[in-house]
Amino acid sequence: MATLNENFLKLQSNYLFADIAKRVKAFKAQNPDAKVISLGIGDVTQPICDASLAAMHKAVDDLAQKQSFRGYGPEQGYDFLIEAIIKNDYEPRGVQLKTTEVFVSDGAKSDTGNIGDIFGTDNKIAVTDPVYPVYIDTNAMAGRTGINVGGLWTNIVYLPCTEENNFLPKLPHVPVDIVYLCYPNNPSGTVMKKTELKKWVDYAIANQVIIMYDAAYEAFIRDEEVAHSIYEIEGAKKVAIEFRSYSKTAGFTGVRCGYTVVPEELTVIAENGERVQLNKLWNRRQCTKFNGASYISQRGAEAIYTPEGKAQTRATIDYYLANAMYLKTELQKMGYTVYGGDNAPYLWVKTPNGMKSWDFFDLLLNKAHLVGTPGVGFGPSGEGYIRFTAFGEKENYIEAVSRLQQIEL
Repeated sequence: MATLNENFLKLQSNYLFADIAKRVKAFKAQNPDAKVISLGIGDVTQPICDASLAAMHKAVDDLAQKQSFRGYGPEQGYDFLIEAIIKNDYEPRGVQLKTTEVFVSDGAKSDTGNIGDIFGTDNKIAVTDPVYPVYIDTNAMAGRTGINVGGLWTNIVYLPCTEENNFLPKLPHVPVDIVYLCYPNNPSGTVMKKTELKKWVDYAIANQVIIMYDAAYEAFIRDEEVAHSIYEIEGAKKVAIEFRSYSKTAGFTGVRCGYTVVPEELTVIAENGERVQLNKLWNRRQCTKFNGASYISQRGAEAIYTPEGKAQTRATIDYYLANAMYLKTELQKMGYTVYGGDNAPYLWVKTPNGMKSWDFFDLLLNKAHLVGTPGVGFGPSGEGYIRFTAFGEKENYIEAVSRLQQIEL
């Protein structure tokens, strides 16, 4: 008789965004004429840049000709994209990588979830709070989190990021093995400057801790004191895995392409005392469970690094950042306390009058027909906040501000 992985039964029945979608669907059914504006889920609205589109059209044509047809590609990604990544994303920042250290994938969400395959279930995990739910849920699926008591997992070390500490987590006060960091941060939109990030790298080196560094939003950084890659910090290759995505950088949410860097310097001690390269284990995992991102999507990603592609994607990112700044400025005029939005596409808005996150969500939906993401859905420290994104159309933000101004609190 087949049995279950009982760890799945410990999870909440609905993923956060599925719960939001359910509530919005019910509201629309009862209010069919209401024009709902979503400022919540982080999907993009601007089209993929012309340079990438042209490259993907050509890639489709390649597949139509016998002499240029491509079947299964390398599980690690095509060299043409890996070389472009190293040359454009890392070398200008003084980071040297080998082509064998970059693994192209179908996105950062997949890799941040799948990376746990190569780690033992007895590892102690630390996460910032609030946190992107995938980090916790996938560790729960693997059996690393203990049980959920009052919204907290007994085997997870939570690192609160609050107003009081400027949303910068303190170093763990108990021994841990793996730490997840995401900067620019999802959900809060805040950043960690190089001086602060160095503290984490030094801590990881001193305590043999692995840092899972989610840099999916690095293209939005405008502050020169903020690192685009953790490998800009000396010694980070010994302790960090970095995840990148083209989803928000270039509108690839539907195309699916990203990459993960696993340096060859990064090792873990096995039970027999031998030091093992995580690079080799991740490569083995990918070759077994993943057939590689499509040739078409990788050609599209490669085109992002052309002069035209860089200018076009920069223009799109500037568009989203302009949305963020407009919404942030207008919210502050209305008396809201707002964080993020300067180097990230997310705004972390304090709910008025001490209102609970879900209560404010319901108020916005029912009174203004606006959708945000309740902060508590990202963890206990998110209570009392709501997350807005900057990925919508400019005119929708103008309309959203007008509606917000009409709400009586």
